[in-house]
Amino acid sequence: MSQPWTHTAAKPAYPRVDEHYVEPSWVSERLFEEEKFDGPIYDPACGFGRIIKSAQKAGLYATGTDIIDRGWPAMPWDFMQDWTRRENIVSNPPFDVFQAFAEHALTVYQKKLALIMPTARLNAARWLQLMSLRRVWLLTPRPSMPPGHVIASGGKVGGGKSDYCWLVFEHGYRGGPELKWLRKNRI
Repeated sequence: MSQPWTHTAAKPAYPRVDEHYVEPSWVSERLFEEEKFDGPIYDPACGFGRIIKSAQKAGLYATGTDIIDRGWPAMPWDFMQDWTRRENIVSNPPFDVFQAFAEHALTVYQKKLALIMPTARLNAARWLQLMSLRRVWLLTPRPSMPPGHVIASGGKVGGGKSDYCWLVFEHGYRGGPELKWLRKNRI
């Protein structure tokens, strides 16, 4: 039986309007090609809806919300106050509240949870040792993840300087995480 998780991080402030960084579509498209999900996908920080579209492209039913209207046709919704059980959660959460967001998601997911995280934060994230972390997918090449307002205004995208990874949690999993590379193009 799975242990219920409680929030250990300080209560986060609401994400700033500018805490919206957008991953290129290949990041979630490749995840859905390599990581098998059983059941619907929910993205609680869906922004422009790229993860939802990638899940649908992979033949999965997917929905999403965001705390702020960023263009996806859904009412703004505060995931941190939502206790609805979700089969699978896949998201690029706000990094300034990442731990609290992840811990909350761990209380409501039923099968798999996949979150994008800056790889540089992985070493210091000791709290992950207590979680059902199954896999870490290192993204290569480094994806450029500009602020949403840059993309919305037609700004130049590229030249990212940070590395990112997918953290995939599997309900009930016990053991150490597997490390894999998720390449933009299949080899």
